[in-house]
Amino acid sequence: MEVKGVLGTIGFDGEWVTMTKTPIGPKPAPVRFRAADVTGTRFKRGTRMMHGYVQFLLPGSIAAGERKSLASGGRPPYSDPHSLSIPRSSSDAAEKLVAAVEQARG
Repeated sequence: MEVKGVLGTIGFDGEWVTMTKTPIGPKPAPVRFRAADVTGTRFKRGTRMMHGYVQFLLPGSIAAGERKSLASGGRPPYSDPHSLSIPRSSSDAAEKLVAAVEQARG
């Protein structure tokens, strides 16, 4: 299962979540973590006016908060390795991916 985001993709194979972001500058390595390690998820659907996001919460990492500005539209910053902005067209697929991760984590 794969979801195309604004600047990257999120993949889930039933056990591992892989987030690959399109680089702005040096090429970042994909972030990979087990669904069983996820302690929570945040999901906001994209609308016609603003992108939504998917964010995974992991133990030992501080969740990046939403930025409240016109440009960011209430999403976590790009630098957060555990979140990805999603367009409206990917909202349904992202919702299914989040539900699958929630089910796999326990």
